[in-house]
Amino acid sequence: MAIAPAEVMTTKTAAAPEGRRNAYDVLQERGFNYQCSDDEGLRRALGTSAVTVYAGFDPTANSLHVGHLVPVMALAHLQRSGHRPIALVGGGTAMIGDPTDKTSARRIMSREEIDANAQAFKRQLGRFLDLSEDRGFMVDNAEWLLALKYIDFMRDYGRHFSVNEMLRMETYRTRLEAGLTFLEFNYALLQAFDFLELYRRYGCILQVGGSDQWSNVLAGVDLIRRAEAGQAFGLTCPLLTTASGEKMGKTAAGEQVWLDPSKSPPYNFYQYWINVDDADVERLLLLYTFVPVEDVRALAAAEGEALRPAKERLAYEMTALVHGENEARRARAASRALFGGATADDLDALAESGAVPTVELDAALFERGISAVDLLVATGLAASKAAARRLIEQGGAYLNGERLVPRAVTTVDARGGALLLRWGKKRYQRVVVR
Repeated sequence: MAIAPAEVMTTKTAAAPEGRRNAYDVLQERGFNYQCSDDEGLRRALGTSAVTVYAGFDPTANSLHVGHLVPVMALAHLQRSGHRPIALVGGGTAMIGDPTDKTSARRIMSREEIDANAQAFKRQLGRFLDLSEDRGFMVDNAEWLLALKYIDFMRDYGRHFSVNEMLRMETYRTRLEAGLTFLEFNYALLQAFDFLELYRRYGCILQVGGSDQWSNVLAGVDLIRRAEAGQAFGLTCPLLTTASGEKMGKTAAGEQVWLDPSKSPPYNFYQYWINVDDADVERLLLLYTFVPVEDVRALAAAEGEALRPAKERLAYEMTALVHGENEARRARAASRALFGGATADDLDALAESGAVPTVELDAALFERGISAVDLLVATGLAASKAAARRLIEQGGAYLNGERLVPRAVTTVDARGGALLLRWGKKRYQRVVVR
């Protein structure tokens, strides 16, 4: 699938934009620079010419999630500094599967599924990057990987890779005991070849990725040096964990936070950011938004309840980037209303706007009487009956603002045909009885 024109782009680079800060310093100040193959060389390159840079995304799902956004934001800052980003969709490598940080082999996907996912990625990436004309573009590595002749490829490029060195890569070491297929063993070669191909086609000299991709990124830098006697650079961004040490980008229930509104509705998306730990606010504002650094420092200097405006700014900026200004305003209004003690009329108005998470349940359930435990499970607030029982026993479940006890919930509880459930302090669900 060709997502961008396949013709060779010029490899000439324009002069660096006048009056703009060096993009290396911008990334450094905001916390993107975790590892770099040549700090001084890259800083010099970014300060003297308009560099073409890429980051890769394997379309193994029909949506990006917030974990993808650190390299995406790095590309966006580079573009705002006058450089040209390439979003590389791994339509070819997705057919193999990246073994990095995986305990088992990735399932084999069809070309049709991969293509559909790639198109979804392009729509989402377009909110962060200008992919029009020659300002930036998206390509699919299936364009060249699927056309490779295996024997020719291994003869021309496989000879540049030492098996001993590859086995020392973190990418493979963690999988050796569990079992690593030969198919997956090829992944580093193909990612390195992607970098070489982008270097040849588009003059791309910089790859950005997560720190778990460090060995793969270096392999591409080295292949360009060996195959073309060219100079290229690799830059990795930190893999984010929360202040409590958990992987960033998952809810308290362990669910992934997606960019697709059907997977993570705008209100839920907004709530994820507004509920981050106080210790994470400054770092997340720097990495995930375009808020000027001096403003971030000022916002994050507060403590306790005074930090709420900083969290609101983070949640609003992120929701606006991913879902648009209208959805961000609605999510903010819903959040303020719910946590400020909204009236039934307020909730109805917000629900009609789509801002408050709402689920419809059959009136027959309430006519018979549905147990509080079953209601929490039916609305998706609890993942299981055991979890629902624990929450009720601990006093963390509320119905229409009052603590929920083990009992039957009936139509009498529905105010104007709706109920308001709360799980703990932060999760709300409006239930419409139909």
